[in-house]
Amino acid sequence: MDKYKKLATNTIIFAIGTFSSKALAFLLMPFVTRMLTTSDYGDADLIQQTVNVLIPIVFLQINSAALRFSLDKNSDKGEVFTVGLRTTFIGFCVFLALWYPISLIKIKDFCLGDYMVQIYIFVLVSGIRQLSQQFVRGSGHVKTYAIDGILATVTTLAFNLLFLGVFKWGVNGYIFAIIASDACSVLFLFFTCKLWRYTKFRGIRMSSWGEMLRYSVPMMPTIILWWIINVSDRYMITGFIGSADNGLYTAASKIPNFVIIFSTIFIDAWQLSAVDEYNNDDTEDFFTKVFRVYSGGTFAVASALVITCQLLTKILVAPSYYDSWKYVPILIMATAISCHVNFLASVYMAEKKNIMSMFTALAGAVVNIGLNLILIPKMGANGAAIATFAAFVVVFVTRCFDTKRFIKIRFNTPIILVEVAILAAQAVIMLYMQSGLVMYALEALLVVAMLAFNNKPIMEIIALLKDKFLKRKKQ
Repeated sequence: MDKYKKLATNTIIFAIGTFSSKALAFLLMPFVTRMLTTSDYGDADLIQQTVNVLIPIVFLQINSAALRFSLDKNSDKGEVFTVGLRTTFIGFCVFLALWYPISLIKIKDFCLGDYMVQIYIFVLVSGIRQLSQQFVRGSGHVKTYAIDGILATVTTLAFNLLFLGVFKWGVNGYIFAIIASDACSVLFLFFTCKLWRYTKFRGIRMSSWGEMLRYSVPMMPTIILWWIINVSDRYMITGFIGSADNGLYTAASKIPNFVIIFSTIFIDAWQLSAVDEYNNDDTEDFFTKVFRVYSGGTFAVASALVITCQLLTKILVAPSYYDSWKYVPILIMATAISCHVNFLASVYMAEKKNIMSMFTALAGAVVNIGLNLILIPKMGANGAAIATFAAFVVVFVTRCFDTKRFIKIRFNTPIILVEVAILAAQAVIMLYMQSGLVMYALEALLVVAMLAFNNKPIMEIIALLKDKFLKRKKQ
């Protein structure tokens, strides 16, 4: 199969599962924001984000190794999955010994000690789910991976309605809904893909275990640094301002997920193609063309999202959360740049070289923390949004230069700068004028300009998908 058509096929398959699960976040927002106060929503988000940073630490980011090594055509799949499982359970046993010191962590009126049982169950179940997901995806079961996304959507919705709507469990209900959904996903993947067949009790080579850990362990600090860039501002907002403001900021951060939906669907498929096509004769042309199309699509979605952010906020959140829209435009800019950063991560993945991935993330984390400390006290939550945007810019620029050691992607720098400038102009106009016919007229002109700059890549996306659908229809 032609590499572009294969990429389009996998993108469509992942879209089926990923879109439903990501869209659920928006569908649930009106319900969740009515069931939880801004303060409770802020606390629930801090628990979820704490678990997100604990998982790569506790399990040594072994799920990434499970994906990368299962992608190798000649790999022993049983060895790969067994190493992942053993690392997961050993890591969790060590994690249990840290119960008491973790329970002492407190940020203003938020204390982790109040939710220790939930956190530990959450870490274990979600860690096993991530391992199973990545192994299944890397082993070529992309349709099963997509179906799992749909299943997660249905179960998350059902458990939220039950735990928040019927039982009124508040923060605990929000967390247990995620845990229960992840548990259903684990059972589904184990039985449909018969993952027990890949579990070995003997014959695991220590050299294979060491090779996987050499790949995954350097990713741990990278994941932590990404967490600092993406999430540390929520802890700092809570510390400087309070949980209620963090609740608004958390609600605002959901709107840019429309850009993340576009990016995640593509990146999941792109990682498979990046490894398959790496080191071919036309690798540079392939990466360059795909990046141009992906970049254009990302900026176009981001631009359309800025002009509609007030409407989306009004639709998706309870009235008490409406002011959160003021944080959305800058967060959309940050998200658009983060999507470009994620594309370049595929180069490090293909090369199995994660050290520079870590150092580029470190540069962004330092910028993020420094600017958070300066801007949050002066500008509130929008200061955190600006710090996040600046951090992603630093990471993207450094990765553009560093990845040239492996593959020379031809970036159209002037176009990228113009696109960033258009988004920045949209954000300034939206935040300064806030309402009125003139504001929307200016915003509409800027959206048209963005679409004009990206007309060619957008047409290429449409043509590729159209060709794929037409062929499928003929068959």
